Amino acid sequence: MKTVGKTRKGEYFDSVTLMTVGKAIAEMEGVMDAAVVMGTKENKAILSASGLLTPELEGAGDTDLVIAFKLEDESKAGDIMAAVDEALKRARKKVSSAEEFHPMSFEAAVDVLPEANLAVISVAGRYAGDLAKRALEKGLHVMVFSDHVPLEIEIELKQLGKKKGLIVMGPDCGTAIINGVPLGFANVVNRGEIGIVAAAGTGLQEVSTIISEHDGGISQAIGTGGRDISEEVDGIMFLEAMKALADDPMTAVMLLVSKPPHPEVLKKIESLAASIKKPLVSLFLGARAKKGEPRNLEEAALGAVALAKGEEISAAFERLAERDSQISEAAGHEAARLKKGRRYIRGLFSGGTFCAEAQVILSDPASTLYSNVPAGKTQPLSDPLKSSEHTLIDMGDDVFTSGRPHPMIDYTLRNKRIHEEAADPGVAVILLDVVLGYGANMDPGGELVPVVKEAAGKVCVVCSVTGTPKDPQDAPRVTALLEEAGARVMPSNAAACKMAGLIARSRAG
Repeated sequence: MKTVGKTRKGEYFDSVTLMTVGKAIAEMEGVMDAAVVMGTKENKAILSASGLLTPELEGAGDTDLVIAFKLEDESKAGDIMAAVDEALKRARKKVSSAEEFHPMSFEAAVDVLPEANLAVISVAGRYAGDLAKRALEKGLHVMVFSDHVPLEIEIELKQLGKKKGLIVMGPDCGTAIINGVPLGFANVVNRGEIGIVAAAGTGLQEVSTIISEHDGGISQAIGTGGRDISEEVDGIMFLEAMKALADDPMTAVMLLVSKPPHPEVLKKIESLAASIKKPLVSLFLGARAKKGEPRNLEEAALGAVALAKGEEISAAFERLAERDSQISEAAGHEAARLKKGRRYIRGLFSGGTFCAEAQVILSDPASTLYSNVPAGKTQPLSDPLKSSEHTLIDMGDDVFTSGRPHPMIDYTLRNKRIHEEAADPGVAVILLDVVLGYGANMDPGGELVPVVKEAAGKVCVVCSVTGTPKDPQDAPRVTALLEEAGARVMPSNAAACKMAGLIARSRAG
């Protein structure tokens, strides 16, 4: 086996292009692993951990292109490098031949679009703060898609945004829907009167698509970034977004979604919520819910739809209870077909919020859960690459995504893990989320069907599809393909988790 590395000084490509090229090279015959990235300190550390950092790459800087791949046959190195060059050449030619004018600076972009009131920032984290500050000074709301932005910079940006009456979404804000326009990883949903504030990207996607699929609609969906509700950031933008929706004439019902905020932040959120005249539903995933409050994303979304229709939230919960009785019957059929010894759940999630929700729903004093991102009573995995008993994995965690495309885009690592888990004679259920929408993999059915079909011959494959018929991937079509491959496709991540839990309990019994 041979590892090849090459540095191209001063050659810059955007992250999407590099992800696409790297994925294509990794799929070539004879290539064991590959990465095409910029030579940042963080990326080099990941290459080192993956065994891809050769001596030639150690001196690469932030503005240098780094190409690395591991081969079975050293003689193919020239062909692989030529394929990389051709792919990058096509990408550059596509950009240079485009008819649109591409401003070379932020200020030039503002001059071209003087009516713009929102800037979306997706650059390396160390540069994102300065760019966001310049946007705020120009009077623009900001969505910072970038991650790895220092905490102190986030606080400074949000304090400045509050002072200027502007919303700062992020850093690490992956999803928003503003005035009907999906931003980042977002779905095509109905317009309507339900406004969302979320410190959870896939949580926002889940509730917005469920609302849309149950004849509701979204006025605005504001993502804040997960750190906003921490003690340090103090919920600055979560609170400002709540105020904005309270004043928004398009919003009649408000929905708040996040993991549990810091206790002092929660007090501020609850105090502000009490002063808002509009009907409001809140879900702090993993926190103890009071009687009549939602306990998962599906309940929160359908509770908001009920309020928008003039019903009580309890009406939505009663309909869900009837549906859940049908899940119990289906779980019994699935459990009965498994071979002796298969009893464990292996959850492989592309959305961190879904992994967190699974831990809440599947928490059981009679059995132990393990995760690479443990919450509540879940135990930490000693090695995220190796499951133990009931295991729930967030494959969007840094250990899986650093230097690689996000699992919503690239299914390679998750598909490999599905094969491994299905081959484990102790596994009963493989639990998956399939997230559609802009920015996500455009052919999830084509990529998942072969691996699901193979796994479904050994285990129960239970999944949910987060999306709508209007998404580029077409949620009903993806659902049909997965069902034909042998998967049990449930109407929500919560429903899929309930199904998985019932199967596991039946097998344990």
